[in-house]
Amino acid sequence: MLRLAAASLAGTAIEFYDFFVYGTAAALVLGPLFFPTFSPLAGTLAAFGTFGVGFVARPLGSVLFGHFGDRRGRRPVLVASLLLTGASTVAVGCLPTYGTIGVAAPVLLLVLRFLQGLGLGGEWGGAVLLTAEHAPAGRRALWSSFPQIGPAVGFLLANGVMLALSASLSEAQFAQWGWRVPFWAAGVLALSGLWLRSSLTESPRFLELDDHARVPIAEVVRHHWRLVLLTAGALAIGYAVFYAVTTWSLAYGTERLGVSRTDMLVCIMAAVVVKGSLTPVMALLGDRYGRRPLCLAGCTASALWMFPMVALLATGEPVLMFLGFTGALIAFIAMFSVIAAYLPELHEPRVRCTGAAVGYNLGGVLGGALTPIVATALAEHSGRVPWAVGTYLTVVALLSLGCFALLPETRPVPVAVAEPVTG
Repeated sequence: MLRLAAASLAGTAIEFYDFFVYGTAAALVLGPLFFPTFSPLAGTLAAFGTFGVGFVARPLGSVLFGHFGDRRGRRPVLVASLLLTGASTVAVGCLPTYGTIGVAAPVLLLVLRFLQGLGLGGEWGGAVLLTAEHAPAGRRALWSSFPQIGPAVGFLLANGVMLALSASLSEAQFAQWGWRVPFWAAGVLALSGLWLRSSLTESPRFLELDDHARVPIAEVVRHHWRLVLLTAGALAIGYAVFYAVTTWSLAYGTERLGVSRTDMLVCIMAAVVVKGSLTPVMALLGDRYGRRPLCLAGCTASALWMFPMVALLATGEPVLMFLGFTGALIAFIAMFSVIAAYLPELHEPRVRCTGAAVGYNLGGVLGGALTPIVATALAEHSGRVPWAVGTYLTVVALLSLGCFALLPETRPVPVAVAEPVTG
């Protein structure tokens, strides 16, 4: 289990590195480079728009890779998704800017971001299921939390590289070539991930199946649509909080508050370290007290913390911003530490790879794709303290709380026989 969990963590870290490095670049440099004819605000919104395309592609990746994951096995999905995400990320780093090839530059950027999201949409389902379906029932949340630590590691890698480049290069050097380096590094990381995953064995739950769904997505839509929609709505606040902290606040702090890029990255990265460290602790609580109670607590904490978070952000003081970000990410990880165990337990094995991943990634569309765009637009018409952003995030938290309240508890039902919630 330790070897399997470590390989899953490394793989998700690499794929989320690819995804996050784009979000950081979108907040810092992609607007002027690929949308130079826009105003600064419009350029940022356009860059966040291409950022959002990755989230739109993720459910489609879940359908595509989930089909093969439910019919051919979880392991092949991990290899294919890693190759697609890594190749498209390296290609972004090689892409000419608007000044070189004109309008073709943002169009190609959009296409590559779509391919990036397509690959990541398949990654989560394969990595999580391979771990969850190997894990003993009494510690399933704990072992399944290892792939959930991967996004924190990927974020720290992406932003650590960005921070080092930002601190060591001039503004002109960073805009000219420095921002490309993290994208090129994705190629080395992808090859490392393929080597780590080469020795993984197939999920025992999948090997036990005698009857595989012919068209998994059709079965999910027909029999599990309510579960998928409730899952997407429930997870929206987690995505909204995470990307409000890691993407929108980075742009807001540097552009509106005049905080240095280095200070903002350090504050956000420190909060992500706390979040990553607490992931297995929260997962242990999920094994002890149940998945649903932890999710309800995280949603409630999110609803209560959004106004304090934006108020602390508006101070521009690094320590206070760190406290605001940390509180938000602790509420976030209370939910997402157990999601990797919870979602597979909600779905029957024959459509688990598709159903769990589609619900998870639809939540990303609702929360992750929209939040940087909506928050940027709302903050533009606010005073120094963006209360409108706090209101938006609080409303999303309350909606997600309602969805979690309608989902059943699964612990300690064995993952192979958990009853699905049908439409």
